[in-house]
Amino acid sequence: MDRAALETYITENYSAEADHPWARYPDYTVFRHGNNKKWFAVIMKIPRARLGCPGEDVLDVVNLKCDPLMLGSLLLEPGFFPAYHMNKRHWVSLVLDGSMTDDAILPLIWKSYDLTAKKLRRAKNA
Repeated sequence: MDRAALETYITENYSAEADHPWARYPDYTVFRHGNNKKWFAVIMKIPRARLGCPGEDVLDVVNLKCDPLMLGSLLLEPGFFPAYHMNKRHWVSLVLDGSMTDDAILPLIWKSYDLTAKKLRRAKNA
């Protein structure tokens, strides 16, 4: 999946509009929940070296919130990196270079959306 396909998928399936909150970084796109405005996906163009990889080129990357219990195994897979510029215990970066299948990416988007959703409070005496 590439960046354009991912942005289209999120917009169509999560009722989330692309937001570009930083004038300095027009290539950074944030997707937020409609009800609580929390981010669940951040798509960026970053130099490969920022991920600890050799090379000078710039990559499209998406940061997704992740269950810390899943993080260790994800980081063993190609295309997954500790989150760029986010909490590395709760977020993961995925390279959007076409090397990962939709089946690998789409469940992680859903999980990120779920983890950042507004939580319902239980009654104190329930």
